[in-house]
Amino acid sequence: MPLLTILIVLIIAGVLLWLVNNYIPMDRKIKSILNIVVVIVLVIWLLKIFGVFSYLTSIHV
Repeated sequence: MPLLTILIVLIIAGVLLWLVNNYIPMDRKIKSILNIVVVIVLVIWLLKIFGVFSYLTSIHV
């Protein structure tokens, strides 16, 4: 996946999260949970794209 595509997806996700946080009335706890979930999903997505996630799952203890 090209780096420009990854950057565009991250920018779109950030803008959407900013719009949700600013313009949809929610409790602060729900907003913080939403922010944490979005960040975790994006980090896992980035790890999968760069191949780190598949490397981590192949490690046996």
